[in-house]
Formats: sequence, C-alpha cells, structure tokens
Amino acid sequence: MKLPNDTPIAAAITTAIAATVITACALPCAARQPKPHMATNWLAPGHVLNDASYQRWSADVARSSHGALRFEVHSNGSLLPAKSTMQGIRDRVAVVGIVYPGYTPAEFPLNNVINDLVFVADDDIAAAFAYTELALTHPKLQAEWKKNAGVFGSGYSTPVYHFVCGKAIRKLGDAKGLKIRTAGGAQSEWIKAIGAVPVSVPSPDIYTGIERGSIDCTLSDPSMLDKGAKLWEVAKSVTLLPMGVVVGASHVYNPDFWQSLQPAERRILLDAMARATARAQVAYHLSVQAALDGARKRGIELLAPSDDLKASLAAFNKASIANLPKAAMAARKIADPSDLIRAYLGLEAKWKGLLEGVDRGDEDAVFKVLDDNLYRQIDASRFGL
Repeated sequence: MKLPNDTPIAAAITTAIAATVITACALPCAARQPKPHMATNWLAPGHVLNDASYQRWSADVARSSHGALRFEVHSNGSLLPAKSTMQGIRDRVAVVGIVYPGYTPAEFPLNNVINDLVFVADDDIAAAFAYTELALTHPKLQAEWKKNAGVFGSGYSTPVYHFVCGKAIRKLGDAKGLKIRTAGGAQSEWIKAIGAVPVSVPSPDIYTGIERGSIDCTLSDPSMLDKGAKLWEVAKSVTLLPMGVVVGASHVYNPDFWQSLQPAERRILLDAMARATARAQVAYHLSVQAALDGARKRGIELLAPSDDLKASLAAFNKASIANLPKAAMAARKIADPSDLIRAYLGLEAKWKGLLEGVDRGDEDAVFKVLDDNLYRQIDASRFGL
C-alpha cells in the first residue's frame, strides 16, 4: 500500500533512509578530510596580526587548497606563549607561528639589530616589506632563522610610534623628567637623550599607569588609543613625532613541515602570506586613522612637534645609525653588521619608492606591489629547502 508522503510512518521511513546514507558516507568522508595543522598566535583574536593576518590567512589557505591544507589557529598564547613560540615550532607543538625576536634576543641578535635600526623608520608599510624581503633573501638572516629551526615566511611592522600622554609634550623641554614607557633598546636611549626617564611597563599596565600618574606618557602606535589598551580613555594628548616602528615575523614554519609540502602547497602558502601581510599593514593603517579621528572627537589634543623636538630626534637618529654597528658588536657579541644595516636601509628606500602614489587603504593595490616585487619571484620548489 502506498503511504501519503506526509504521514508519520512515511516521514519515519524517509528519515531512516537519510540517516543510513549519511552514516555510510560519514566515515570515508571523514577519512578523506585531513586533520588541521596547529598554528600559534599569542595575540588576541581581534588583534590586527591575528584577525587580519592569521584568521583570514587560514581561511585563504583552506579555500585555495580545497580543504587539503588546513590550519587550526590557537590565539592568546593558548597553545604557546610568546617567548616560547620559536621553541614550540622547533618541537612541532605548532608547525607555524608568529615570532617577535625581541623576546629572545640571545637567539636572534641579527634580527634585533634590525629592530634597533627601525627606530629611525617613518613608514610602517615600507618597513614591513623591507624587513620581509631582507629576512626572505639575506643569507645572514636566513642562517639565523635556520639556526633556530625556523623557515621565515613573512614579516610585519607596527604603525609608527608617537607619544601618547597624560602630560603633553609640545617642545623638547616638556619631556624633561617625565616618566615614559618604552619597549627598551633605542626607544629607551632616545628617552634618556631628551632628559626623560624610560620605564618598563607591560602593555596591559599602560592604561592604569597613565590613569594613576605612575607614568606620564608611553611610546605607542596610535591604534592603541581605541584598540587593546583603549588609551583614549586616559590620555590627554598625542604628539605626532615619528619615533620608529617594531618589526617581527608573522609566519615562521617548522622546517620539516615546510619541506614535507609539495611545491604547489608551498606556493599556496606564499601567495596567502603575501595577501595576509598586505592585509595586516592596510588594517593597521586604517586603524591608526580611525583612532586619531576618534581621539580628536574626544577632545584629545593632537600636537605637532616643535622644531627643537624634531631637530633633536633627527640628530639622535643620525648618531644612532652611525653608532649601531659598534654598539651591536659590543652588546650582542656579533661580527660587524654594517652590511646588514646597509641592506635594510636600501630596501626601505626601495619600498618607499614602490609604494609612492599607492592608496594605502586599498588592500588589493598594496598586495599587488608586494606580490609583484617580492613573493611572485620566490621559487616554491626551492625556497626553504
């Protein structure tokens, strides 16, 4: 007897048949779906270098490989903390992660020479691309990553640092005696040079430090005004004096993992890293503009630096470049890094030229510059082997 399709018995039979088909497919389908590889990012999920970089990079790779190459991104240091990331990549706790060489200076003396040098940088996108090219192509930096059991894939730069203050710095004399939070290195030396006191304060404590007056200012990129620390809730002014950037590695791979991939898979990763690098730097650029606009609306003063403050910084930067090789040799116990310094400065000038006239808010335009002039030229069949 034929049952109407809408009877309870017919519905039960249809459900049973569907369940049988699904069960029959489930095991072989699951077997064909590869397990995701572990990726570690010690930043919060909403941070530019996690959201715009890792989360969307992971999605790009999965889509381009039709699901054959997938990464599970662990954020907030839940898999590996920042200082242990390189060790964890070496031990294959994760096969890829974000690495800031400043956290392990003994292991990365040459990378940290570059971080000393980029205090003089005034263009964050050019700095990111210059550092990325240097680490991808310079034999000395490649050897340093290899020594630490890593394959460098891409780099980043923070936006340019400024003074974010509870007490305004308009001219050189205003800085005398102020307690200013720095990230160490050249930043601290500069603060000493203008008569202020450098203070080491963890990022989460900057807000309360300015609020309570235990620090007067911080050297921070302006995106910190409305993201992360939300400094526009306690700051009264921002002095728009460009005081360098901080650079690091966005993607560092375990060598065995990288070498186990087929050239076509490495090509997918290279393409996705080029896109992620451009996307992150554009996101940083847009976040800075939004933060400064929001700060202005909240009554925070955006101060142009006085001539004496600009002249003092220019003199410090000139001396810093001249003295860096000798200082680095003494402090970091390395051979003369002058060739590395010249190489970086040349690349920074190159990328400034390539980016001239490019809309820095246009991800596709910035990506094209990076891809055409760097990543497209990398041979996926040989790189990192």
